Amino acid sequence: MSEKGTISIHTENIFPIIKKFLYSDHEIFLRELVSNGIDATQKIKRLASLGEYNGELGDTTLEVSFDEEKKTITVSDKGIGMTADEIKKYINQIAFSGATEFVEKYKDKGDEQQIIGHFGLGFYSAFMVASQVEIITKSYQEGSEAARWICDGSTEFEITAADKADRGTDIILHIAEDSEDFLNQGKIQGILDKYSKFMPIPIKFGQKDESVEDGKDEEDKPKYKTVKVDNMINNTEPLWTKSPTELTDEDYLNFYRELYPMAEPPLFWIHLNVDYPFNLTGILYFPKLKKDLEIQKNKIQLYSRQVFITDEVKDVVPEFLMLLHGVIDSPDIPLNVSRSFLQADGNVKKINTYITKKVADKLADLFKSDRAAYESKWSDIGVFVKYGMISEPKFDEKALKFLLLQSTDDQFATIEEYKTKVAPNQTDKDGKVVVLYTTDMDKQFGYIDGAKNRAYDVIRLDSVIDPHFINHLEQKGEFTLKRVDADVIDKLVEKDEKKESVLSEDESKTLKETFEKVINNKNATVVVESLATDDLPVIVTLPEFMRRMKDMSAMGGGGGMFMMGDMPDQVTVSVNANHELIGKALKTEDEATKESLVKHTYDLALLHQGMLTGAELTNFIKRSVELASN
Repeated sequence: MSEKGTISIHTENIFPIIKKFLYSDHEIFLRELVSNGIDATQKIKRLASLGEYNGELGDTTLEVSFDEEKKTITVSDKGIGMTADEIKKYINQIAFSGATEFVEKYKDKGDEQQIIGHFGLGFYSAFMVASQVEIITKSYQEGSEAARWICDGSTEFEITAADKADRGTDIILHIAEDSEDFLNQGKIQGILDKYSKFMPIPIKFGQKDESVEDGKDEEDKPKYKTVKVDNMINNTEPLWTKSPTELTDEDYLNFYRELYPMAEPPLFWIHLNVDYPFNLTGILYFPKLKKDLEIQKNKIQLYSRQVFITDEVKDVVPEFLMLLHGVIDSPDIPLNVSRSFLQADGNVKKINTYITKKVADKLADLFKSDRAAYESKWSDIGVFVKYGMISEPKFDEKALKFLLLQSTDDQFATIEEYKTKVAPNQTDKDGKVVVLYTTDMDKQFGYIDGAKNRAYDVIRLDSVIDPHFINHLEQKGEFTLKRVDADVIDKLVEKDEKKESVLSEDESKTLKETFEKVINNKNATVVVESLATDDLPVIVTLPEFMRRMKDMSAMGGGGGMFMMGDMPDQVTVSVNANHELIGKALKTEDEATKESLVKHTYDLALLHQGMLTGAELTNFIKRSVELASN
């Protein structure tokens, strides 16, 4: 048997296009060829289960091998194989999928979704790395003869008879000179680990056995080296393919370690399993978060029938859940996907919505069933919840039930619980509930302490997402949020109680002028306030609006205010008219001594805010030593 012909395509330029543009990454060729072999193997197993193949299935392991000397990579399966006519039908007619016909024929017998089916362009990805491709194949059909197909990347092919005793297909790639870096055991192993780690048929990988020589048999047919492969590379039944009812916590933890060997154990997980209106399985893990959230991204792996597609799942998984780890598998997402496909595909959008709902339901259930455990994990969970509320309206609605506000004394409350808790003492003269918050408990300790002296509660909003979340929380809670160091405490929660000043108007005016002269800062507004005697003598504050803009700009947000970090602070300097030290300064007759005392109280206020640095801090320390020595 010998036949020559021309491959049926519309343009002779198809191969350069395939090599350069069909796939962005040339390593995909191995995924496609292995997927074809898996497909062929699943077909023969399916036919056997239907009674349409009565031969022995035998060992159906797929084998991948390479020969560095001969510069070949071989993928061998023991699937249904092909006749010469089927080669011409499925290989020579580019983009005609044998799987399409197979699924159509057996669709009424169920389980058609188990067929991967990537004959056509997927096979031709081999020419991205090969200067010549051979197919040695024998059909499962009784009486079939083995056939050999060879093509050098042009539109010319040749089909001849071959010597092959067993059912199945060997695809032999003669690697092109510019792709010889693929003839490396470590590189091939890495590609197989990436794409084939969980394929549903056993896969072995190794080098060709050098004990068998190439040559011709008695009938002048080509003979090929046997393959020595004893390194099994895949787990054919990964955890997401099993029912949650048959799995233990230890099973989920072991699988997490398999996916992420160096990671800390996860907080909890969600097992996804839906077959209508789309097919989806998978396991999503909530990891323990680190401060550098960017490092955690791209940890969710997207599969199609256990074949790895990508770890860039932005359009499949909601943005706020990109920090999750785990696996998603959907046969409704084809292997050869593009970003534009993911963005436009209806099933992808449905999957996105479904995952959002499942995560919300899981969090609500955890909160309801074991609130103490939920609260203990809040430092990690909170980022997901807050990010989700900002970015996903449907999640936002559900999250109101399990969003927690954490006080500086580590007490937790929902929004409604917290409003009820603080309303009696933190409602201002206009009837608005004021919620005080801190972004840094250490730096703002003095202000927190002052608030507690008034029996006020302060919540922590110190996570990476909080600068963006504050406005959202204010709208949801129908209260006013003020950072604890945004003003003097009596102005943060302003009541109808007015404290009397011990200074006359003239004294207040003189005091104001003295501070303005000493401070000499056009970005500082000096006000003389009637504050409590136990408040600080001078308090430097940045208005709440400015603080929010600066926090947003530090996070890369705030719209046109993104440069605010470079702008000078417009601060308010509140001088406590009722403090003993201010009275002492006012009564000091020596002008130099008075100005020194004023400067010192001002520097104390800056130090309290962490705003005293460099030479000013050094001078303050020297002055403090001098004052203590007198």
